[in-house]
Amino acid sequence: MRVSCACKRGGIRASAHKSGMIHLLFLLAVVLSCEGCPEKCLCSIQTVKCQNQDLDAIPHSLPANTKFLFVTGNRISHISVDSFPTRLELLTDLYLSGNEVESVDAMAFQNLPNLVRLDLSNNKIETFGAFPDGNKLQVLNLSRCFHNHSSMDAVLSLFENGNVFQLTSLDLSNNDLVILPDDIFTGLSKLSSLSLQNSSIISIQNGTLKVPPLRDLDLRDNYLRDLPNTTLAEFSLKPGLHIRLAGNPWRCDCYIEDMVVWLKNSSQVVDTVNLTCADPEDMKLQPLLQVDESQLDCRYSGDMERVLETSYVFLGLVLALIGVIFLLVLYLNRKGIKRWIYNIRDACRDHMEGYHYRYEINTDPRLANLSINSDV
Repeated sequence: MRVSCACKRGGIRASAHKSGMIHLLFLLAVVLSCEGCPEKCLCSIQTVKCQNQDLDAIPHSLPANTKFLFVTGNRISHISVDSFPTRLELLTDLYLSGNEVESVDAMAFQNLPNLVRLDLSNNKIETFGAFPDGNKLQVLNLSRCFHNHSSMDAVLSLFENGNVFQLTSLDLSNNDLVILPDDIFTGLSKLSSLSLQNSSIISIQNGTLKVPPLRDLDLRDNYLRDLPNTTLAEFSLKPGLHIRLAGNPWRCDCYIEDMVVWLKNSSQVVDTVNLTCADPEDMKLQPLLQVDESQLDCRYSGDMERVLETSYVFLGLVLALIGVIFLLVLYLNRKGIKRWIYNIRDACRDHMEGYHYRYEINTDPRLANLSINSDV
């Protein structure tokens, strides 16, 4: 019995000693990982967080074993090659959201050879340079980055010449994109997930979504009125694709007839029950799945209303431009116009004085005789 108790006590001591050693090794790992932690940042095992510290640049003294880096909620307007002066071989996830970033230089991430996930959401990007050759970037978040349609140049240059051929997931939601060029995603041959939610898109051009092997497409909360047959055909060629279309102002007329038929026969749209008509008024909020083909009518007045709306907008823009040009011309020639008005006034005055003089001569016989004698 005593031998059994002694063995149990020895086992307990060994277990306690082993647990203490594990705890000590864990503390040692934490200490080593925190060695060289930048000021105003928090460091744990392979994770560095520099959040909401009003930084104007990315800290340079990052631990060499950093795998996850969070630099969010600061004031870093420019990402350049100098932002990462030392090579971080283990860094895979980089979060730079909410930093008011306006420009990203070419090769800015060349010292991050194993970067897989990049989050640049909630910024104000105007220019975006290319990624280094051979990069491994797969997930890119650019949500809330492009706040006007002129920023489309930055988007186009990135996808055409930015070396992002390995992308599998792309988030472009909450941007002011309006219209997507037909070849914008041509080079993204591995893209499987694309979010375009709430991006003010009014139409999908032919061939825009033809190349990427998409499996998840989010088109919710845009300004789509219908989907053309070419787009429906492209969707049908991707049987594994899941699409979200809710929140768009669908116009239930004859132009949407093919789309309604497609919705009733396809299982690709995951939120079909949430698709409703926005107009005409008598069909407002009616689910598309409940729309009958006989209801889809293109009335002349409806077409004319659409044409007139466009014409009025165009006419207003033209008149406004003419008015601005006219005012600009008047302002630039204000001295000459003033001189011209004075000359006209003097000429009119001289002319009226001549008429007045002749009138006085004709009404007074004495002056008339004097005038005849003087002429003689």
